[in-house]
Amino acid sequence: MEIAIIAHDGKKTEMVQFLMDFKAVLQAKKITLISTGTTGKNAEKAGFKVEKFLSGPFGGDAQIAARVAEGKTDMVFFFRDPLGMHPHEPDIAMLMRLCDVHDVPLATNPATAELLIKSI
Repeated sequence: MEIAIIAHDGKKTEMVQFLMDFKAVLQAKKITLISTGTTGKNAEKAGFKVEKFLSGPFGGDAQIAARVAEGKTDMVFFFRDPLGMHPHEPDIAMLMRLCDVHDVPLATNPATAELLIKSI
């Protein structure tokens, strides 16, 4: 199973904490993690193996959206900062739309991500 992890700057610490909280599940289920660049670097520093793509503003969100459309990504955890301005908002909207189109579970906060990870 492939899970994409993405987090806006103000949510990267929450993403790493979430991964740490569910490290045993991720390892037991042999989950492959993919990520946008900076989120992936933070996850790697915490000891996770992550296939990194470009940073979100440089096309990473679009690269992950393509994997969703190709049927390669099974779940997306995108911890969004709803109060921040994001120059790559069109890519974010595309990723969320493609998750809906292809029926891929999408969590935009830790509470929803926890429900999803407990379901696998």
